[in-house]
Amino acid sequence: MSSEKIDSVLSENRVKLHVFEPSQRKIWTVVGKEKEYWLDPDADYCSCASYYFGKMEGKSECYHLKSVKLAQKENKAEIIKFSDDEFVDFISSLAQGF
Repeated sequence: MSSEKIDSVLSENRVKLHVFEPSQRKIWTVVGKEKEYWLDPDADYCSCASYYFGKMEGKSECYHLKSVKLAQKENKAEIIKFSDDEFVDFISSLAQGF
């Protein structure tokens, strides 16, 4: 796994934490070259194909997931706030990328 990719993701502010208010629901994403990937760092999950195929081969994490975990640790995620009213539309638009 290239630490250069992870450094690039962090330095370019591509780790996003979407916070919905007032519920405080949180969605993590990483903006990739072609689309935005949804992640759940607590469940060690990423929606990218590399994560899926890596799991099939016994690998633990993709660089998106490593980037989110490092961003959490170093407090480097961009926080974007939304209203709870926007949650369904946000999830729908995120799901269209799959």
